[in-house]
Amino acid sequence: MADTTDDGSVRLQPDSSETEILVTTSIIALVLASTLIGEQPAPPARPHVVVDTIAARPDDVATIDGIVKAFYEVISGPAGQRRQWARDRTLYRPDVRFVAMSVRNGKPVARVMSHQEYVDGSDAGFVKDGFFETEIHRDVQQFGNMAHVWSTYESRQKADGPAIDRGINSIQLYFDGTRWWIAGAVWEDERKDSPIPQRYLKK
Repeated sequence: MADTTDDGSVRLQPDSSETEILVTTSIIALVLASTLIGEQPAPPARPHVVVDTIAARPDDVATIDGIVKAFYEVISGPAGQRRQWARDRTLYRPDVRFVAMSVRNGKPVARVMSHQEYVDGSDAGFVKDGFFETEIHRDVQQFGNMAHVWSTYESRQKADGPAIDRGINSIQLYFDGTRWWIAGAVWEDERKDSPIPQRYLKK
């Protein structure tokens, strides 16, 4: 559309539908821009690993030695090999809690996990890169039907490879008259400023 000014010149007027389109387009652009600026990409979801329910192996749970041996065997294996998560779960109370200790910015950090959370967070890396954890020293304290195992470990990516980590597993157990159960486990890797005391290493 067009009209004339006082001096007779032509003044163009935009069509109302064109104005509405321009306004709508501008609003959409602003909304998209603000969304992209404020929105951060969500971290990739950890894959959920299905853990079958099976009966415990009698040799795994009849003694403290048997259950600690199984504790290490189930997570160890070469790259490409599935871990024994179903067997692993038979070692623990259903409400077991794991605590992985670390230090960040000079402060202790405790990462508390259920068995399923530990499996979901560990399985892919274990299978992709290979992981072996072996016990190199054990200190057992037992009274009646309860026990505490202070188990020093070394971690490797290959069975015959160099150690990539050392640390201590603190394992709490109890005997119910039929079998041993792991009630909880806390672990921490050795650090330069926190070496493993000699009494918890090989003699």
